[in-house]
Amino acid sequence: MTVTRIQTRLAEALGLDVPIFAFSKAPAVVAAVSRAGGLGVLGAVAYTVDQLREALDFVDAHAGGKPYGVDVVMPAKYVDGGAGHDAPLDPSMLEAMISPAHRAFIEDLLARHEVPALPAGQTSWHHLLAWTEQTTRPQVEMALSREGSNIRLLANALGPPPRDIVDAAHARGMKVAALSGAAEHAKKHIANGVDIIVAQGTEAGGHCGEISTMVLVPEIVDAVGDVPVLAAGGIGCGRQVAAALALGAQGAWTGSMWLTVAESDLHPIARDKLLRATSRDTVRSRALTGKPARQLRTAWSDAWDDPGGPGTLPMPLQFMATADATTRIHHWAGQPGTRAHELLTSPVGQIVGRMNAVRPVEDVMRDLVTELEGCVRRMAGAMQA
Repeated sequence: MTVTRIQTRLAEALGLDVPIFAFSKAPAVVAAVSRAGGLGVLGAVAYTVDQLREALDFVDAHAGGKPYGVDVVMPAKYVDGGAGHDAPLDPSMLEAMISPAHRAFIEDLLARHEVPALPAGQTSWHHLLAWTEQTTRPQVEMALSREGSNIRLLANALGPPPRDIVDAAHARGMKVAALSGAAEHAKKHIANGVDIIVAQGTEAGGHCGEISTMVLVPEIVDAVGDVPVLAAGGIGCGRQVAAALALGAQGAWTGSMWLTVAESDLHPIARDKLLRATSRDTVRSRALTGKPARQLRTAWSDAWDDPGGPGTLPMPLQFMATADATTRIHHWAGQPGTRAHELLTSPVGQIVGRMNAVRPVEDVMRDLVTELEGCVRRMAGAMQA
């Protein structure tokens, strides 16, 4: 794909043709975006260290020598079972904190939707994943140790990344980004040495705050001075990327729009749900991780948000409690004799209303850049007039 070069200082510093950053947990999406001149960013939270190594091998082999990034979750606040953030986690101690009422609620929800147990020999997702600093550090250490890799960015999705991680990334020549939903949080990131602030509005999929992108981005741009800002939340077309630049950002951080591309690894039924959804069909809920995250509204979120239920658990207990259920839902969705598909969900932002077709990343990127270029020219012409 031949693309027009649309440069900002940050895009130039990272060696990009266009200031478009694309978060995805699918290595094929990450590689394709980077090949097309943007920066693909691999979401690492669902991977074990060995799985992440394989995923990074794939991106390095298929990104055409172009740079890419890795996104991890090292939350500032989470339940550690009383051991402290510097001590090894004891999963059994955390498991004991999940109440019998929550376990009964989950089993009842599955039974009402006719979701069987997993077949013999099948195992559930790793119940802790990388929702804690202790479980994420091995991921980061592995990523930073890779020789000859084209990783140029390390992003942290929840809270300021630890200073020693920032310093280690800098020593490897990587820039460090952190997502922020408020100007005061952005200032804390900068105090920790972060190079790039991702100003993420409430329209975004996944963990998000309460302030809209249009309001949040200029607030953070004004608060952080010369530190580059990326706009995130509700961005899915070239006009919206142009709006991000007009607000003072040096690029756009996109995520939800890549869930329905041809290279995505999303469950086909979840993909089809997103293709049919409108922008009103998302909800900001704690149902997935225990922290507020925008997701497709389904019977799963409705059940957890019902005041008559037991309420969600804090991170990482919510995912630990529901890991087996989530695995069962994914396994059985679409098979006869079960209503598992009604519970199947996905993190997604309000941009879902524009996600109406399955298309290759290359085509999506081409349209993004073409519309961005046309919008910039149109605005320049209006100014001259």
